Amino acid sequence: MKLAEALQERADLNRRIEQLRSRIGANALVQEGEKTAEDPNALLTELEQCAERLCALMSAINRTNCDTVVGGRSLTDMIAERDSKRVLLSVYHDTVDAASRAAQRATRSEIRILPALNVKALQEKADLLSKELRLLDNALQEQNWKTELIGL
Repeated sequence: MKLAEALQERADLNRRIEQLRSRIGANALVQEGEKTAEDPNALLTELEQCAERLCALMSAINRTNCDTVVGGRSLTDMIAERDSKRVLLSVYHDTVDAASRAAQRATRSEIRILPALNVKALQEKADLLSKELRLLDNALQEQNWKTELIGL
C-alpha cells in the first residue's frame, strides 16, 4: 500500500468514526417499549474496529514518515515545516486583513486610524509563503504516491 492510500484511508476512518459517534448518540436512548433505529452495541463494535484500524494506520504512517528521507529531510520534518508555514500564513493573512480595514469617520474632525504595519510588505510575504507552502505540499504529495507504507 502506498503512503498516499494510507492517508486517504485514515481520513475515511476519521469521517467514519465521527459518523458512528453521531449514530451511537442518536441510538443511546430509547423510549420504553420501543426499539432503536440501529443497534448501539453493533455500532460500538464497529467503532472499536475502526479505532483499531486507525491506530495501526497511524503507526505505520508515522513510521513511514520518519524513515522516508527526501533531499536529506524526513517526511516528518517536511510535514512539520508545512504545518508551521500554514499557521504563519494564516496569521499573515489575518494581519493583512486587519491592517487593510479602513476606519469609518463621520466627520473630518474625528481621529484618523492608520495601519501600523506595511500592508504591501506583509502581503508580499504572505504571497511568498503561499508559494513555498504550495511547493512543499506538492513535494509531499508526490512522495506520498511514491512511498510504500512501512509495517502495516
